[in-house]
Amino acid sequence: MKVRVRYFASIREAVGQGSEALDTGAATLGGLRDELIARGGAHALSLARGKAVRVALDQVMSDEAQPLREGCEVAFFPPVTGG
Repeated sequence: MKVRVRYFASIREAVGQGSEALDTGAATLGGLRDELIARGGAHALSLARGKAVRVALDQVMSDEAQPLREGCEVAFFPPVTGG
């Protein structure tokens, strides 16, 4: 299925792009994250398991067990702090 992936803040800086269209075989958000990690390089470093990464599906904060849908938008970003 085709999905739109967006990267924010330090993840965007690490992977060198703000978004991309992907054809994925992943069924869930977690599966998509694992596919991206498997690419190696900057994706593996910035999305690695054990790193604090938040994920949203169609602009709603979601658990990685959430199923993907054709044409959905997935956003990955690090936790943000403010003051």
